[in-house]
Amino acid sequence: MCSTDLAAKETAITRFLQDYPQAVEAGCGHPALRGCEDVRWSEFPECPAAIPVLLHGLLDQAAAPEAKRVLTNSILNSVREMNLAAPTVLPFLFRLASDPRVPVQSGLLDLLVSIAGFSEPIDGRNEAVVRWFGSDSDHPEREQCRAVFTEHASVVAMLKLPLDRGHLETGT
Repeated sequence: MCSTDLAAKETAITRFLQDYPQAVEAGCGHPALRGCEDVRWSEFPECPAAIPVLLHGLLDQAAAPEAKRVLTNSILNSVREMNLAAPTVLPFLFRLASDPRVPVQSGLLDLLVSIAGFSEPIDGRNEAVVRWFGSDSDHPEREQCRAVFTEHASVVAMLKLPLDRGHLETGT
């Protein structure tokens, strides 16, 4: 199983900052990022504290592709599990993905689709699926993400995500 631990995530962010030091200042004052520095990201298990740096980096033309890659690896712990911080980062991603000036807007849409997929409920009757992905009771971030998608349904609808109608219950 391929998973990324906290030390590897922090190392990737350090490399990112070495390669793109200007990313720290990118997007200062951008309304989509309002409040991202107020979140105590490191209080989420396996979540680096520097998530705001990556969110800011998404607004820098040169740094954006790498910021998106490192952010993705920071909030998706493995090919089967997202970080507990995913529900908290979603509103920032929605706002950034709705801004056509964001250099990696289409990549953010792809990331949102991935998070939507990770958020799907697990059929508790299927022992193999539960063994692979864990039960929903062991992963409250799934339901929390679904709630955030629902809360931001009007934004999600405007993003034109390639989701089928049954993918998430948004009340529309």
